[in-house]
Amino acid sequence: MKIFSESHKTVFVVDHCPYMAESCRQHVEFDMLVKNRTQGIIPLAPISKSLWTCSVESSMEYCRIMYDIFPFKKLLMAALAAVGPPNPRADPECCSILHGLVAAVETLCKITEYQHEARTLLMENAERVGNRGRIICITNAKSDSHVRMLEDCVQETIHEHNKLAANSDHLMQIQKCELVLIHTYPVGEDSLVSDRPKKELSPVLTSEVHSVRAGRHLATKLNILVQQHFDLASTTITNIPMKEEQHANTSANYDVELLHHKDAHVDFLKSGDTHLGGSSREGSFKETITLKWCTPRTNNIELHYCTGAYRISPVDVNSRPSSCLTNFLLNGRSVLLEQPRKSGSKVISHMLSSHGGEIFLHVLSSSRSILEDPPSISEGCGGRVTDYRITDFGEFMRENRLTPFLDPRYKIDGSLEIPLERAKDQLEKHTRYWPMIISQTTIFNMQAVVPLASVIVKESLTEEDVLNCQKTIYNLVDMERKNDPLPISTVGTRGKGPKRDEQYRIMWNELETLVRAHISNSEKHQRVLECLMACRSKPPEEEERKKRGRKREDKEDKSEKAVKDYEQEKSWQDSERLKGILERGKEELAEAEIIKDSPDSPEPPNKKPLVEMDETPPVEKSKGPVSLLSLWSNRINTANSRKHQEFAGRLNSVNNRAELYQHLKEENGMETTENGKASRQ
Repeated sequence: MKIFSESHKTVFVVDHCPYMAESCRQHVEFDMLVKNRTQGIIPLAPISKSLWTCSVESSMEYCRIMYDIFPFKKLLMAALAAVGPPNPRADPECCSILHGLVAAVETLCKITEYQHEARTLLMENAERVGNRGRIICITNAKSDSHVRMLEDCVQETIHEHNKLAANSDHLMQIQKCELVLIHTYPVGEDSLVSDRPKKELSPVLTSEVHSVRAGRHLATKLNILVQQHFDLASTTITNIPMKEEQHANTSANYDVELLHHKDAHVDFLKSGDTHLGGSSREGSFKETITLKWCTPRTNNIELHYCTGAYRISPVDVNSRPSSCLTNFLLNGRSVLLEQPRKSGSKVISHMLSSHGGEIFLHVLSSSRSILEDPPSISEGCGGRVTDYRITDFGEFMRENRLTPFLDPRYKIDGSLEIPLERAKDQLEKHTRYWPMIISQTTIFNMQAVVPLASVIVKESLTEEDVLNCQKTIYNLVDMERKNDPLPISTVGTRGKGPKRDEQYRIMWNELETLVRAHISNSEKHQRVLECLMACRSKPPEEEERKKRGRKREDKEDKSEKAVKDYEQEKSWQDSERLKGILERGKEELAEAEIIKDSPDSPEPPNKKPLVEMDETPPVEKSKGPVSLLSLWSNRINTANSRKHQEFAGRLNSVNNRAELYQHLKEENGMETTENGKASRQ
């Protein structure tokens, strides 16, 4: 259905009764030469506008803001210029606001140019084009009952004109109408009408009542209403440097408030960093976002990436700061706007620039631009992450890619299945539990779990799928019984990491999380979970056996450590003792060489061997000195030979060679001797 909102048609109804000719009693000083006035000259008396003038000016300001921001496809009546001011001497009984309200309803029933284009495009479905509108009535009501009478009049008029429009090709029925009644009265008087928020009077008509003093208060109220009706927001530009008129060499900072579409603040609303302030005018308060003026930039090519552009309209269009700012921008200059911050670097969030004679507020992206090179996949939240499951994610993308859908499918209830909704549902199932980092998962790093993880995400399981899942669980139980290692990541941990029992506990918990995420898919998914929980709940005797096994492993670790420490200490002591023996041997050999070389030296006596037989084995005689490695090897061989009974053949061997099957040779020798004797006989 082509729906036109209430903002498509806005009709102003301004009361033209004699009472509207009264003064609003808000004085305007126009004789500004107070200090330089010559004595004797009587100052001019201040003037005040009438209620009619205040109403017309506020209505025109409403229209100006709307046309600045939405120059197309918005309609407002412009007949106020042809109407003169109200006659204060006219008979009040002859003037009634009801005629204006009836004319407003008739105007809403008329087909606009844009509605006609939409009906032409829809052809046979022209009735699907919507017709909505808004009536803003500015009047001076006598009481709350007078307001209710006006509302009843509008409601009855809409009902009658909808009947006429149903039988006409040139009229359209009103589907929704907003009635905004503004009761205005002079400053200093008490209001006879109470404010009332929006209220639904019928399925077609809603009404709200505002009681406002005339003058600047009425203009401020219309300014707030135009923001509500057309989804506008306020931005105040602060610290605008501007030269003073009286002193050209000095400058002062000014503020200018701008109105624009609220989408220019979407990024602020998402991040929660709104920098909301307030502008107070004559007791009224409205929210505005404050942005700080930056040094103008003339080269637009160097500006940041822009995500949106919205037309702006100054709130106080006739003020000197607003006029200077608009002229500055229309001359081709651009201004960057930053978010005010107490600390940290400044953030440029918006830019003001003109295009084709219109000023736009540009939204600049403060994050990485999509036009730049994509970030490295290792740059994740919280620092650099280097163990993303990139390969698994590629497989995940292939399993969930979109393809053309040709044959229609129907659900169990007979309704047509929408391909896009089915794709979203599948993607939701596949991502219920999908760790992105290798170190955060165990089961997805195990090849043994692949059969279960690939089928548990299905919407429905077959009996074969259930059997495969159960086999996978039984294989994991067998792995735990054999105490097989698991691919547990030790990134960021010190030492050996968790013990084997803790590794399997982590694996079972993660597997249970995966299965529980899909138990609502079907009854067979529940069967897989029951099998998993049955295998996890071990009997008491098995738990006791595992405890005993853990104690035994701890004792073995302690004993192995003690043996290693003892062997290292003993090896160090033996090596130190052998070093001392070798040093003494070298000294004695040097003394013997000196005595031998002397001509009068006697034959050296037999010396006691350096190393006793019970300490080191006999060393083969060699021409050169004996190395430390040879001494140590002989020492180890001797120590090892004492630990077992030596082979009898090696004990009787010659040069470490034992002759085998000696009894066979002896038997053959005896037979030969007997045969020889027999032959000689």
